[in-house]
Amino acid sequence: MSQPTTSSQETAPSSFGRATLAQYLTDLAAKVPAPGGGAVAALHAAQGAALVAMVARYTTRAKDAEHRPIIDRIIEAADAARDRALALADADAAAFTAVGAAYKLPKSTPEDIAQRTEAITAALIEAARVPAAVVDEADEILSLAAELLPIGNPNVVTDIGAAADAARAAATSSQLNIEINVASLSAAEGDRFAPVLMRVEEITARADALHADVLHAVRS
Repeated sequence: MSQPTTSSQETAPSSFGRATLAQYLTDLAAKVPAPGGGAVAALHAAQGAALVAMVARYTTRAKDAEHRPIIDRIIEAADAARDRALALADADAAAFTAVGAAYKLPKSTPEDIAQRTEAITAALIEAARVPAAVVDEADEILSLAAELLPIGNPNVVTDIGAAADAARAAATSSQLNIEINVASLSAAEGDRFAPVLMRVEEITARADALHADVLHAVRS
């Protein structure tokens, strides 16, 4: 999420869960503040979760019966992660709109300035909190994908790798959006996001390793 620009169209889009893909891409390409990279990060997570759920559903054959309790749990968890990620895409667009609105508050008097500063800080914290939550989702999706790999239907094993790649993209894109918002906060406020930023490197390494494992399985 970059710093806001002034626009008469600074309104959050309708729910990403109801938007068509064509409309989403049109909105993303438009010269409007949202949706942007933060929503993209959340939708990367949603796609990763959907891929995990799809592979798990393909792993419900008679020969997979011994793994059915694990598969059922993975399906339930992945579906829930997808729903949360979609909600975070909406939340990111709303948070970015709030940042823009806070920066446009009046600053004519000391009282105005104080209220504007407070509003900007609160909006920036929320704008960093949302991608931090996306990192959490990416972490869980990656864990589900790794758990699924040894038992998943080998006919769709590449989709596990694609899920790992989507989770990686969700985490690294969220890192950028956290960083840009934290840069405008005080050190004390920004420090609360240090742990999640540190986790991104670990998530990236795990995603790369899982991608390599899937590639090895395909080539074997």
